[in-house]
Amino acid sequence: MRGKMTGSASSVPVQERPSTLGALKHAKSYDLAKLRRSVKDEMRENLLRALAAKQPLFPGVHGYDDTVVPQIINAILARHNFVLLGLRGQAKSRILRGLARFLDEEIPVLEGCEINDNPLRPICRACRERLAADGEDAPIAWLSREQRYVEKLATPDVTIADILGDVDPIRAARGGRDLSDELTIHYGLLPRANRGIFAINELPDLAGKIQVGLFNIMQEGDVQIKGYPLRLPLDVLLVFTANPEDYTARGKIITPLKDRVGAEIRTHYPATVEEGMAITAQEAWTSRDGSRQAEVPGYLREVIEEIAFQARNDKRVDHRSGVSQRLPITSLESVVSNAEQRAARNSEPSAIARIADVYAALPAITGKIELEYEGELRGADTVARELIRAAVGKVFTKYLAGANVQPVIQWFENGGELKLQEMSPAREALRQLEEIEGLLENTARLGGDESSKRMSAGQTVSAGEFILEGLWAHRRIGRSEERGYHAEKPRPTEQREPPARPKRQFN
Repeated sequence: MRGKMTGSASSVPVQERPSTLGALKHAKSYDLAKLRRSVKDEMRENLLRALAAKQPLFPGVHGYDDTVVPQIINAILARHNFVLLGLRGQAKSRILRGLARFLDEEIPVLEGCEINDNPLRPICRACRERLAADGEDAPIAWLSREQRYVEKLATPDVTIADILGDVDPIRAARGGRDLSDELTIHYGLLPRANRGIFAINELPDLAGKIQVGLFNIMQEGDVQIKGYPLRLPLDVLLVFTANPEDYTARGKIITPLKDRVGAEIRTHYPATVEEGMAITAQEAWTSRDGSRQAEVPGYLREVIEEIAFQARNDKRVDHRSGVSQRLPITSLESVVSNAEQRAARNSEPSAIARIADVYAALPAITGKIELEYEGELRGADTVARELIRAAVGKVFTKYLAGANVQPVIQWFENGGELKLQEMSPAREALRQLEEIEGLLENTARLGGDESSKRMSAGQTVSAGEFILEGLWAHRRIGRSEERGYHAEKPRPTEQREPPARPKRQFN
């Protein structure tokens, strides 16, 4: 059900596909009424059928069921061209590519046509001449729904020829034709998307004259190429993506084009950590193909996701740029890789992630955030570490709010110190953690119900280290690169006496 629609969207069996125009007209396996529909009507019918059958509309897109998806449905049902406005990493491109699901699985086209001409209503001169010459013997090809989706990333160097087309001197020379002949045109991406979907990513980055070139196709439904006295009434759905700030800023997108867009649909980041975790788990490559099993405990997955939520609310991070969902995705992949490296170095059968692996993923975090002036003063590495600390603190509160951690704190206040090495084997790290009074008794809160009774050494180490990091995040204990975990307040033996006042000397 994920990749197919029912009813009219189903494909024609290969053995029953007509191969000529005449066979198509008399075929019982294909309804010619479909060829009289526009692409927007076709998508309307298939969408309504999917809604009635309660099929998933955008598989793999989470958190939009009550916000973005209903607006997209309304735009398609209204036969509107539309734009998705949102910051980076909000699944805009994935949604646009998912629109192809509402096209028929395949449609007949005149074979060899560059713009996918309708066999019953060709619009290009070459196809009209072929039909006049071949009649019902004109060959027919079948175009899949994936081939009917054309996407272009807007960049400042995109030309009008890229989008609409231009004169092809080589074609004119080979055919012995005059440059004013319509048959010398090399069609651009937009005409080649005829009878399909044409998507432009980052629309405001298109030059103004290119945006003007989209006017006719959006309003009048035709396109003019290089000043030729010809009209191509293209049948196409136009969809775009844009950053909200660029879209509304003066000079980024011209007003007449904005006025011709039927619907502006705002995307957003996941509303809850759970939604974000579902996206990250779906997209991140964590099932490695090696012999070692990689495991990231649930509380660490929450920490990784919470980092993105903390960054989106941090005043030191540029909110206009946004914090992409790619941040937790790449961070989770880096965490797994660091755990995998440690397991390989120590010849351990499984790679179980620890909080130290989250800090090892700093390069995947700092590259995904753009800082304001205050953040630049602090430095990306410092800001990222503080985001991790805040995330750990929030997840720690969720799991260990009622835990008795006073014995752990007391152990450090009595002079205990612990420095765990990032690459230390699980057995060695567990031996160190066992020395801390009352620590491992609380790890059951992080290991689940039944599984907590049989936690492996690696799982226990991961849980114990997380508890220590959570205590540090809440400033119940201290931590430094030199000493590791220690008491938040100096030990009594380390407290210095106040310096004696110098005696006043009299002359």
